[in-house]
Amino acid sequence: MSDQTRPQPTRAQIRRWRRYLADERAEAAVYRDLASRRTGEERAILLELAEAEGRHEEHWRALLGEHVGHPRRGALRTRVLGWLARRFGGVFVLALAQRAEARSSYAADDDATTTMAADEQIHGEVVRSLATRGRSRMSGMFRAGVFGANDGLVSNLALVLGIGATGVSSQTVLFTGIAGLLAGALSMGAGEYVSVRSQRELLEASRPDPRSHEAIPHLDVDANELALVYRARGMSPAEAEEHAREALSASAMRGADEAEADYEEIGTGWTAAISSFCFFASGALLPVLPWAFGMSGTTAVVVAAVVVGLALLLTGAVVGVLSGAPPLKRALRQLVIGYGAAAVTCVLGLLFGTTMG
Repeated sequence: MSDQTRPQPTRAQIRRWRRYLADERAEAAVYRDLASRRTGEERAILLELAEAEGRHEEHWRALLGEHVGHPRRGALRTRVLGWLARRFGGVFVLALAQRAEARSSYAADDDATTTMAADEQIHGEVVRSLATRGRSRMSGMFRAGVFGANDGLVSNLALVLGIGATGVSSQTVLFTGIAGLLAGALSMGAGEYVSVRSQRELLEASRPDPRSHEAIPHLDVDANELALVYRARGMSPAEAEEHAREALSASAMRGADEAEADYEEIGTGWTAAISSFCFFASGALLPVLPWAFGMSGTTAVVVAAVVVGLALLLTGAVVGVLSGAPPLKRALRQLVIGYGAAAVTCVLGLLFGTTMG
């Protein structure tokens, strides 16, 4: 359709197209920023994604024509994503980019082509795959960190609220909270070390011998038994023998590769222990802060509950983003579980305090 016969766009269309154009520019910049912090295949993939966003940009520029106007800024979430990409560029940013691609409205917009809508879907899967690599590398430390922080927040909040509800002095609550922090952090660190070491040793015991594939051609009995299956399917004896050897070799090598992937995902004992200790200690410190700054009574309880609640919302949202789930839903789930555990302990403290009184 020529420029003379193309109908004039409405004001609503111009506004929407300009927004799309700005967002495509911003998203292309995000991918270029992410690529600048990577090398090899990941860098090449991210640059190709940026190039694809550039093609989408040209589509909206062509539709706008003389109405393109001055360059606009992208959506706030895209600008924040770009800021994070320039400074960090890790799996967290890739997870956010994955969610951004999933929010594309091109499939429901008649002014976007079906190719563009399909591109956005594929982009989401590409970014998901890149993020999955990072998730696998950090999963062991991440699990220990999230579990440690959440346990520190909930257990120490429950502890100080429960002790405080018995009517003891503020100093006793403070010292109890510090003792709970140290005892819990050491216990968590030691537990994670033993847990991860045991898991790695179990995997090591189950891992195929890397030299086993060298013996496969000489395993005439096993190979012939498997070859009978292929001969029954119509292969010649020679073809069946060769196929059996290839199948056994592939199976042995696949087992070794899967074991390596398992090692990468669970991490090392020391990494898990240190992460768990540090995150538990940082989480357990927050409920104690009001008493450390001289607060007491109801004021200290309310401040501790609010601070821990915000921290639970934050950790839940981070877990949601990194796992590709809705951040708000995960944040609220974390908050409800944490407050529920603390409330039970506080009620028990009130009951014991009343009984002792």
